[in-house]
Amino acid sequence: MNALILLAALAMAVSSWAQTMEIKQTNYLVKFKSSRALMEAVRKTTMATKMAGQKIEVLDDQWAKVSGKAAESSALMQSQNIEYIQPDYALGLIEDYSEQDNDAKTQWMELMQNDPEMFARSTKSRNDNPAIPMATPVKIGTDPLLSKQWGMIDIGATQAWTQAKNNQTIIVAVIDSGVDYTHPDLLPNMWRNVGETGTDAAGRDKATNGIDDDRNGYVDDVVGYDFVSNDALPYDKATPVWQLALGGGNPGHGTHCAGNIAARGGNGIGISGVAPHAQIMALRFISEKGNGETSAAIKAIRYAVDNGAKVLNNSWGSIGENAAEGTQNRALREAIQYAESKGVLFVAAAGNGFRGRGYDNDTANAPAYPASYPYSNIISVAALDAKDNLGGFSNYGAKTVHIGAPGVKIFSTVVDAKYSDRPIPFIAVWEGTSMAAPHVAGAAALYWAHNPTKTMLEVKEAILSSAVKIPSMKGKSVSEGKLNLINLMKN
Repeated sequence: MNALILLAALAMAVSSWAQTMEIKQTNYLVKFKSSRALMEAVRKTTMATKMAGQKIEVLDDQWAKVSGKAAESSALMQSQNIEYIQPDYALGLIEDYSEQDNDAKTQWMELMQNDPEMFARSTKSRNDNPAIPMATPVKIGTDPLLSKQWGMIDIGATQAWTQAKNNQTIIVAVIDSGVDYTHPDLLPNMWRNVGETGTDAAGRDKATNGIDDDRNGYVDDVVGYDFVSNDALPYDKATPVWQLALGGGNPGHGTHCAGNIAARGGNGIGISGVAPHAQIMALRFISEKGNGETSAAIKAIRYAVDNGAKVLNNSWGSIGENAAEGTQNRALREAIQYAESKGVLFVAAAGNGFRGRGYDNDTANAPAYPASYPYSNIISVAALDAKDNLGGFSNYGAKTVHIGAPGVKIFSTVVDAKYSDRPIPFIAVWEGTSMAAPHVAGAAALYWAHNPTKTMLEVKEAILSSAVKIPSMKGKSVSEGKLNLINLMKN
């Protein structure tokens, strides 16, 4: 088949796929003045709401989500005890992996046409929700692909690991598109919910007995939860490569982030994360199309905090909060403040600018969020290349961006037990502030495990004060420097 014909056929499929992303009703998040007011309003309006083809979901003690046909007219939203109403704002991946140049698309399709094996890999559909494997004994040996991780070498990870305590006390929540929990370099470090492991009174496996054994509100949540599909298998369902190249989507984003945070180190395979013995909690709120909703994000944040995570990695976001327009994602803000009140660190990608060019989060009318929120638990991370240059796409800000970290051409774990620095062969590399944030999240976990009595604010201060100052970050971040583990472990 001629490459142009193949391109056209695939483009038609992408167009159909993309249309499903656009046909979407507006849902709303409603905050009540008190928990009692919320429960009373739900009790009184449940029947009317159901008859109108709408649904009410209680998110926490004051917030509820209203969805379905004409959600804005829901009986729940007529209550006199409402404090605030907002749309369920869209969030998602901040990288666009689709190729915009038609000539480049054609060249890529010709390469696939001439390489049947590559074509088969690129069009392969991936199964969702594989079973969670049992943890197996970890072998000891050198990680053979560590040399491909220029970022680990640059931040002094190999030297820092000799000083660190190899305990697994710190849980890092990867709030993203899910994690390939079957990946052999991630499986040993996957968080295991002790309340959902072992056997119940009837001798059944708690992991699969269909019961909320630990009464945390979620059934069989062994390694985390999927807030897109609403199940306990938060697998990173990646978009096939051809679809990714032509129409965008999720390339296996969460799995790549998880690898740089806490791929198991010293196990004789693959790579190592910054914190090679930290626990990975997988929380999926971004779909295979690369988008998610505020309601799912806040559920993921609260789940992480309530189930023991000390560090949250947030390589996602949006642009659009504009004080002049009166838009504010108050529900998301309050979820982050909830994490702050519990002493949980919120590491966020600083944002990838607009059309490939980074901008100043301090002065922009619509800065990237949640990275630009003013809460004490946030560390906003810019992306650097191997020569200490600020990535051209990376946002910055002397007040709102805190530190730089490796974020250009980053090698890490990817779905299907593989490793790569390219989500799309010959077209795209793994780069972005999404890749930089995991380095800092891993650093926080490594340091905190070594200094367990430190508070969240002390961990943040240690990371920022130990940064190595570099010219590209002068006047563009709070620390004016880049992450350095050698200095950090001395604090």
